Amino acid sequence: MSAAEPSSSIDAGIIIRRVVFFILLIGLSLLYLLVTFRGLDSPNGMDQAQIAREIARNKSFTTKVLRPVSVWQNGEIREAEPVIKNSNRDTYHAPLHPVLLSWALKLVGGDDADKWRMTETDTVYKLDRVIAATAVICFLMAIGVNYLLISRIFDPKIGGVTALLMLLCDLNWKFSQTGLPQMFMLLLFSCACLFAYKAIEATSEGRIALIPALLAAAFLGLLALTHWLAIWIVLGFAIYAGFFLRPRGAIGLAALAVVLLLAIVPLLKNKQYSGTMGGTAILAVFNGLGGSEDSVMRTYNLQDAYLPLQNLPFKIVRTTILQAGNLFTNLGSLLTAPLFFLALLHPFKRKSIANFRWCLLLMWLFGAVGMAIFGLKEGAATDSNQLHILFAPLFAAYGLALVAILWSRLQIISKIPPLRNAHFVAVILISGGPMVLDLPRQVREVGRTGTVPPHWPPYYPAALNIGLASQVREDEIVVTDQPWAVAWYADRTALWLPNRISVFKELEALSATQDSPFAGLLISPYSHSTRVLPGVYNEYEEWAPLILDGWASVSTRSLPGTLAKLDPELRTILTRYPNPVRFVDNLLVFWSVSGNSNTP
Repeated sequence: MSAAEPSSSIDAGIIIRRVVFFILLIGLSLLYLLVTFRGLDSPNGMDQAQIAREIARNKSFTTKVLRPVSVWQNGEIREAEPVIKNSNRDTYHAPLHPVLLSWALKLVGGDDADKWRMTETDTVYKLDRVIAATAVICFLMAIGVNYLLISRIFDPKIGGVTALLMLLCDLNWKFSQTGLPQMFMLLLFSCACLFAYKAIEATSEGRIALIPALLAAAFLGLLALTHWLAIWIVLGFAIYAGFFLRPRGAIGLAALAVVLLLAIVPLLKNKQYSGTMGGTAILAVFNGLGGSEDSVMRTYNLQDAYLPLQNLPFKIVRTTILQAGNLFTNLGSLLTAPLFFLALLHPFKRKSIANFRWCLLLMWLFGAVGMAIFGLKEGAATDSNQLHILFAPLFAAYGLALVAILWSRLQIISKIPPLRNAHFVAVILISGGPMVLDLPRQVREVGRTGTVPPHWPPYYPAALNIGLASQVREDEIVVTDQPWAVAWYADRTALWLPNRISVFKELEALSATQDSPFAGLLISPYSHSTRVLPGVYNEYEEWAPLILDGWASVSTRSLPGTLAKLDPELRTILTRYPNPVRFVDNLLVFWSVSGNSNTP
């Protein structure tokens, strides 16, 4: 009996910890989805959501967001005037995440937007919760895969602590609420790393690692189909596999072949609709190496876009190194994640553990170079190009292992047994403490106001879903500075405000002859309230009087048009759209043809 008691107590302790973990998991999921959720807040997240809805409607990879550069590409392919409606083929986003979201939307009937119209008391669009719930499910599955992988690499204790760190990582929950694919990517990357580790184990034991290496490559190929920037991570794995996995050379080439095989169809589609395999996605390079990605997407002729390539290698090295300044935040603020780099210096006894960290390092380095080239906004932890978060669990696990090894060597540990796991407790409290301590504040705010405020500025879903949708027919086009929000919430076609007024006039005349007339211009805080005044002028130049008109009207307590009508060209345009509909004071104004003043 006495011999059985320790085993039963250990089993009871494990069961209790797992029950508490799952209660915490379910509780946090419901809290973030039902209580504190404010809706999607990422342009690319909304963009992918509206593409997913078009897929759910059996309209293939079409989009209601029209980029001027896409319209120009359509004209170049046709060698004639572009057809506005033919510019709705999406060549910007990787296809896999919209496909996943389309299944979720189809499951709940989200393809019929009229069934999901908001009421005047709603602040959160219900389909936003469906998108977020899909990300949360992927996140929770990724926690399970990482637990299995890290338990295999080290032991179940480090695996369990890492799983808890993932669950208490505020950045993971923030990503799940943006609509971005990072949580789905985390799941795919974790599966790829599981098979990559099995391949490294096989090689360490002198066995052929072809099957697990190809499975790892397949998941990395799916990762690249979820975000094109992940191709850089694939390159890192292919180089490692080519040099260090048996049979050497062949596995690296096979990995690249698998990825190419998976990506060839969407790349050829991009070529068909945009003239290049990179589609409009390749233009994201302007975000990292020159100017603004927004600006080039709003450009009608790519010959007008300037990409400075002087001292290119130096720029890439510099911007890669600069990422170190935000590395801790981008790794989810997990205390032990940066310690991965110190773990590179530790001589792990098991060869597979020692070798796997170099595979991780190589994939991370190539990913960091890709982020440097294509842009990663400083201080924006939930940037759509943020790939550091994929490495956070495994980096944290290696850091935990290093801390555990050093902790076990302290003499005081053998004298005071309760301190044996104190380092794990400290890491959990420091990493998860800020999120846990902030949650009561968020809940109190919701309880005090009775509603969850939307992400205003710049997004006000009810104004678009109710007000704007009733103003615009389905065959009309809204010209706006936030086309992704119009496409997702109002379910209307939206043209991104062109760089030049002359281009606006050209496309206005063209759309009128093609039975898709402009319904008006929607100006939102996305353009005038998310950057400083010089930044607004540099980005919008000719449109600056209209962009800043909202604040000018608020400041002078006058009607919309106070500033815009002082510019002769804008005054002429506004005579064709003479009816300003104020959805939120003068800060969200729709300059309409119809003059219908219904507001939410």
